[in-house]
Amino acid sequence: MKCKLLVAEDEMIERKVLCKTLQKYLGDLILLYEARSGREALEIFARESPQVAVLDIEMPGYTGLEVAKKIRESGKPCGILFLTGYDKFSYAKQAISVRALDYLLKPYNEQELVSAVEDAIRQTTAQPLPRPAPVQTAPPLLREEDEDARTTLIRAEMYAFVEAHYQQDISMQDAAAALRYSDAYFCKLFKQCFKVNFSAYLNQYRVDKACQLMQDPRLSLREVATACGYADANYFTRVFKRLTGQTPSEYRNTLMH
Repeated sequence: MKCKLLVAEDEMIERKVLCKTLQKYLGDLILLYEARSGREALEIFARESPQVAVLDIEMPGYTGLEVAKKIRESGKPCGILFLTGYDKFSYAKQAISVRALDYLLKPYNEQELVSAVEDAIRQTTAQPLPRPAPVQTAPPLLREEDEDARTTLIRAEMYAFVEAHYQQDISMQDAAAALRYSDAYFCKLFKQCFKVNFSAYLNQYRVDKACQLMQDPRLSLREVATACGYADANYFTRVFKRLTGQTPSEYRNTLMH
């Protein structure tokens, strides 16, 4: 069954680009609903009960945050992702109570968008698994002006988390909690450090690892997928083809010739 996906964005061009990109990569997985305002988003939600909603934070009438709060008050399950710009990031910090799955920071590229939505679809349909334990060591205190040292330290912490946990079923929220950041602030810091959002970076990291493992002919493709954090082989194949242009089978065949 296809996942019902709601996109709420008041800027027509932004909304059309969003929807066109999602249809291009996820068209076989989703039924897409477009909303031009927060009020229309709530009407669609009440009528269609979408499992995932991508909400622009700045909309006339009801903001994305207000829409998300009303979605939570309805009691219906829905994975929520926010669209926001750096200049509005203080606003996004208020969204903790609505348990957003991710924050897409403008400007974002196609891979960031698709990775975040794809992961939201997976999270809303998958059985929850144990989360990784929080990191115990606290980073040394740095002065605000020590920006280069601070950024280097934060990047190293984030990379270490991905390296240690990429084989597990982790999310942006897991990483933020383990490193003791709010979800919204973590998203901002992560994109500053790596130039892409967490979902896109994690998928690229896992696919790179998969390419390395596939050089060993003794490992089946399912074993490779599991070793790289993909419990669902179909999800692994979809992500791998989107990032490399080949299915895992096609990629392995090229290695053998």
